[in-house]
Amino acid sequence: MLEFTLNSIDGKPAPLSEYKGKVVLIVNVASNCGFTPQYEGLEAVYRKYKDQGFVVLGFPANNFGGQEPGTNEEIKTFCTRKYSVTFPMYSKISVKGDDKAPLYQFLTDKQAHPETGGEIKWNFTKFLVGKDGKVIARFESPVKPESPEVTAAIEKALH
Repeated sequence: MLEFTLNSIDGKPAPLSEYKGKVVLIVNVASNCGFTPQYEGLEAVYRKYKDQGFVVLGFPANNFGGQEPGTNEEIKTFCTRKYSVTFPMYSKISVKGDDKAPLYQFLTDKQAHPETGGEIKWNFTKFLVGKDGKVIARFESPVKPESPEVTAAIEKALH
């Protein structure tokens, strides 16, 4: 996972290698989804664990119901104003289909990740990646970031 470089929400190259040795929660996000309030939980979990070597990475995607129609600038403004997001956000990508971003080709690869692979079903699918860059868990959209199962997995990965 660490070999990928994507653009930050500001359009600058942001290599995932800068998170080497950290526990990472990768989430495909959207501004107009029923799950959008999960930004609050993502930010809370990020603030709780960031000093222990944890980071949340948000990847806006417009693959489901046109629920992320905005530009990167609009998405950044929305996340900052409405949810006070401080975790790293990336430029809008595709997480399924013919134009799926290489990072998501890797994450959803059933061969490489039999336990956690498979197509993204909706916004706010979460992948937990260990300090070694390997995917260790996947949580589907309805699972809140601050839920006991997610925080337990984060704490286990950190220690």
